[in-house]
Amino acid sequence: MTQQAQLNPQTVLDQMKQAGVTHVVWLPDSETNWLYMLMKEEPTLDLIAVSREGQAFSTAAGLSIGGKRPVILIQNTGMMESGDSLRGWALGLNIPVVMMVGYRGYTRHGVNSDTAATYTERFLNAFGIQYYLVENDGDSERISIAFEEAERTQRPVAILVGDEYHGFNR
Repeated sequence: MTQQAQLNPQTVLDQMKQAGVTHVVWLPDSETNWLYMLMKEEPTLDLIAVSREGQAFSTAAGLSIGGKRPVILIQNTGMMESGDSLRGWALGLNIPVVMMVGYRGYTRHGVNSDTAATYTERFLNAFGIQYYLVENDGDSERISIAFEEAERTQRPVAILVGDEYHGFNR
């Protein structure tokens, strides 16, 4: 497997640092373990764990209003469950936050293994949220593009992490 065939957690962390991320708001899970290990050692990042995905949006909104630059790490199922919080906090207050969304069930072959993947892009489209698919290190510049777009539009932008079960957590 070539370097570009997977999404390396160090690449993701480097993109976050390049974008000036100050805080990572997330619900701890096993899928992002290797990224977590790197983030907790990074002195420029503060990790804020939430107990429910919906809390991530109010937390990120408060950080943003306070002059910080948060990112939300969330799985697609949690994002969909948090629709009202996303609507009220991030969209309602025009918060320029990037959501890195684990694209559970995505197979890139059009045959989804989980209905969570079936509805993810439909959900984002319904909320008018721009998104970028990132499957490997070759796509990593899309992370910077997402941060630039969130800042320019003062709206949330999503990064769909399509390599959830491979390089993202190794």
